[in-house]
Amino acid sequence: MLIALQDITFEFGARAIVEDASWHIVPGDRVGLIGLNGTGKSTILRVINGEYTVSKGSVNKIKNLSLGFFNQDLLSFESDESILNVGMTAFEAALKLEKDIERITLELETNEAEALLMEYADKLHEFEALDGYNMRHKTAQVLEGLGFSTADLERPYNQFSGGWRMRVLLAKLILQQPDVLMLDEPTNHLDLPSIEWLEKYLLGYNGAVIIVSHDRFFLDRMVNKIVELYQQQLHHYAGNYEDYEQEKDLRREMQQRAYENQQDYIRQQERFIERFKAKASKAAQAQSIAKRLDRLERVEQVDNGPSKIRINFTPDKMPGKIITTLNNVTKRFGNLTILENASAEINRGDKIALIGANGKGKSTLLRVIAGVEPMEGERIGGHNVVQSFYAQHQLESLDLNSEILDELKNFGSGRTEVELRALLGCFLFTGDDVYKRIKILSGGEKARVALAKTIISQANFLLLDEPTNHLDMNSVQMLIDALAQYDGTYVLVSHDRYFVSQTANKIWEIVDGEIKEFKGTYTEWEEFKKRQADAAKLAAGDKNASESKKKEVKTERPANNNNNNNYSGNKNNAKADTQQKNAPFDKDKQKELQKYKRQFQQLEEQLAKLNEKKATIETAMNNPDVYADRKKFQQLETEYNQLGKELKQATEEYEKVFEILMELE
Repeated sequence: MLIALQDITFEFGARAIVEDASWHIVPGDRVGLIGLNGTGKSTILRVINGEYTVSKGSVNKIKNLSLGFFNQDLLSFESDESILNVGMTAFEAALKLEKDIERITLELETNEAEALLMEYADKLHEFEALDGYNMRHKTAQVLEGLGFSTADLERPYNQFSGGWRMRVLLAKLILQQPDVLMLDEPTNHLDLPSIEWLEKYLLGYNGAVIIVSHDRFFLDRMVNKIVELYQQQLHHYAGNYEDYEQEKDLRREMQQRAYENQQDYIRQQERFIERFKAKASKAAQAQSIAKRLDRLERVEQVDNGPSKIRINFTPDKMPGKIITTLNNVTKRFGNLTILENASAEINRGDKIALIGANGKGKSTLLRVIAGVEPMEGERIGGHNVVQSFYAQHQLESLDLNSEILDELKNFGSGRTEVELRALLGCFLFTGDDVYKRIKILSGGEKARVALAKTIISQANFLLLDEPTNHLDMNSVQMLIDALAQYDGTYVLVSHDRYFVSQTANKIWEIVDGEIKEFKGTYTEWEEFKKRQADAAKLAAGDKNASESKKKEVKTERPANNNNNNNYSGNKNNAKADTQQKNAPFDKDKQKELQKYKRQFQQLEEQLAKLNEKKATIETAMNNPDVYADRKKFQQLETEYNQLGKELKQATEEYEKVFEILMELE
């Protein structure tokens, strides 16, 4: 066991975060710590980290336990060093040794004392044991895995924005390899490729990992346990988030059944007490039953959690069939080309998710579609299109002196105060929170107000840039449910894969300056990308096998004695050639040899045709117009798989005939 929280109670003032809660963390644990926003998940991590002291119970840790805690407070760190050097500070002991070795090396130039030489040898051995020679390579590898380019590694840390700085600090924490790694919303600062890299890394992590995240996909792929902070208790579940949901439903059902059964029992006993308490013959028994009821441990009625308030979008007008058209659009920032002669069309009813790595221009394309980003080319808006654009820069449109509720009232949606308060509740503003002034809100709270304004805008075309960034799981699910009922059209940018998988019917990617469209869900797109990757591996394998076979043929075939360029000076080869020339002529053998030569030639021609056909199908499969047509793509995929079988069979025959030829010749 690494850490044991035993019957702990922790309060903030009069508010209890946990009461008599226990949790044991062991090596190999990958735990998802979940709960509604504001319940105290981050506080529990700080208790484990030793920042807060519990008022009751104990927090026990093994001796020399190393803890790593990734959280927003890390942003206070400043440095003019390169991000590579900042990341390398994870190797504190190795860096100190490196300086010692440099100092001793200089001393040895003038002093070759045996003691100094021994110290030098010891330091080198210790440096090697700490893998100091690889610390630069390891740091670069992790930073590049988290999305930095090789050129970025030498740039000063202070030149990067907050999100990129958090990636550097996450890299440093990972490189420290603590016994327990605690991550508070790590995916908030990562794009999809970086999240996928982090998943692969953490799956092989030797220590225990505790994750606070609202990214359901991340939790499903990463954790083997769930700990839910609910009603001041820590509830433990085995498995990932999906398993937790299933088990929680089962527990609630059993609890509700137990509650109902106990209530029936209590009612029966109370009726008996009421009926017989005044009768002398039954009074003692009634009194005994009453005492037993007082001592009875009551089963709580199931609390279904926050009420499921439906968020309704109400588009005011029906737009035309085409919402927006982009023709030959080019967008550059200096030497960086985002779009080059790119064209696309958004039709009524499209639910488009724009995905890809940071820096590819997703938000820029969203602004181009919105018509607020200067560009070359043509943007044509559709008939009756009423657009609403949610993005971080839209926060500037909020009236800082308004109260939250008034900000929505003044937006002119015509909704009642009850409706607006219900909507704000979905975005985590409850009770008197709705009377807070905008100017005192945090960045995340302002973002939620702006998103609420987007929803009541009555627009029939929504542009949403990272709408789930500041929402908890419950609010994300409400937004998903709302978008499922929305009759309009939208384009969204999000790194929340669960959100994208539940909301999009088309996927857009920016590839080499073009907009590539996939008609299908995110899950179908992932499957398609996997098939593409598998096909590329198969093609690479066939190519390598073909090249290898060519080399074998060139190496193993006997040299032609009439070709002076292939002459070998080896005496044994010359002797063998002489013996072959002097051997008696075998007519039957020559006929058989000619037969296999013809067969060999036919097989070579067959393989060439099959490989040519294979290349044609691969080119077609990579065509966006083809993979957008599912029926056509499936037909090509079937042909491709059949072709693979034919290639395998032809290659096996080719190898058999080649071996026979070698024996006959």
